[in-house]
Amino acid sequence: MKRQLVKKALGIFLALTFLVLNYSSYVQNIKTFPSELKLFEGDSKIINFHLPFQVKIESDDVNVLKLNGNSLKDQQVYSMDQPLSLQSVEQGDASLYLKLFGFIPIKQIKVKVEPPKKLYPGGHSIGVSLYTRGALVVGTAEVVDDKGVVHYPAMDAGIIPGDVIERVNGIPIKNAAHLAELVNKQKEKGLDLEVRRGQFLFETHIVPAQDKHDSKYRLGMWVRDSTAGVGTLTFYDPDTGSFGALGHAITDVDTGSLLPVKDGEIMESRIIDVKQGKKGSPGELKGVFTEKQNVIGSILKNTQHGIYGKMHKNIPDFYFSEPIPICYQHDIKPGPALILSTVDEEGIKAFSIEILKVNRQSEPNSKGMIIQITDPELLKRTGGIVQGMSGSPIIQDGKLVGAVTHVFVNDPRKGYGIFIEWMLEEADKMID
Repeated sequence: MKRQLVKKALGIFLALTFLVLNYSSYVQNIKTFPSELKLFEGDSKIINFHLPFQVKIESDDVNVLKLNGNSLKDQQVYSMDQPLSLQSVEQGDASLYLKLFGFIPIKQIKVKVEPPKKLYPGGHSIGVSLYTRGALVVGTAEVVDDKGVVHYPAMDAGIIPGDVIERVNGIPIKNAAHLAELVNKQKEKGLDLEVRRGQFLFETHIVPAQDKHDSKYRLGMWVRDSTAGVGTLTFYDPDTGSFGALGHAITDVDTGSLLPVKDGEIMESRIIDVKQGKKGSPGELKGVFTEKQNVIGSILKNTQHGIYGKMHKNIPDFYFSEPIPICYQHDIKPGPALILSTVDEEGIKAFSIEILKVNRQSEPNSKGMIIQITDPELLKRTGGIVQGMSGSPIIQDGKLVGAVTHVFVNDPRKGYGIFIEWMLEEADKMID
């Protein structure tokens, strides 16, 4: 009996000890520190765990980094109660293994050292004209034939809003008009459709019904094949000729679905009016552009984190005469910053903002930073962040750190920003 009580007490003690240690500030400092770091060649990063003991640090590549100016060949044991300077020496990848007492693993940090990267920040108001791959279903409807019988071809075939019709009887769909043409040419036996729903492609059979109003055969669905709007250019990469803009996806206004790109263009846009943002009512930059205006780039990708493509030779003038360095998220800090944006006919201007919070991320997300507009001129002109400013580059300490993505509906002075590293990652995928 006494032995059981001792075991029970010991179990409770160990459980409480585990909870205390797990939620202590020391352990939380280790947990919240990023498991992956990106550094530019020649840069350094200060890390501080505030741990009251020494740890042994090992690496699978001792040539990529130095710690406090020392090579890991020469010194492996460091006191964690003082800041530790992580210095990049040469390009490459290294994994740091932090071990308590030299053998208890407490943290692994993967470090990637890359060549310095510089971009031209944008801030230009751009017109975006995008054509979808296939025909996007934005709604389903009934079809009434000449006998008064109601048919639901699309619904019967399992098609829902947000689906994209890519092929009819094996023929790629060019646009909505092409789909209607194929329907009326091959109507008697029904049609085999290839349909994309998100990342999945499936086949279905549909039987068109003849509409009593005009005798045309219809599929009982509304489709769209293009969209247009105004946004802001984020960056131009002089090394690759690529650009990024918006910082978020172009989605269909009716279904909210991401529009798959067949082709598209960005062109110079002229701001003609501003609808001020107010609490509960987002504002808007009203711009005009036509296909006859100066086309500056071709859209190749529409992603959750912006649109990307190749810039044409007729590159617009930039706010900075030279490209500026980028900054990864672990070096962004709460505090003053700038955005570049175009809100009138005077062109790109720099406006003051405050980065209120930095949300460290291990995977792409458009809500990496919370920002607040502080510039009196911009607040007077727009009331804060408005539609059309998405993609406005964010600059801190002379470095490009991200782009504006969303506004807080209940406080238009505030909004979200995406880290520039996620936008560059999407642009690099396009190049690959």
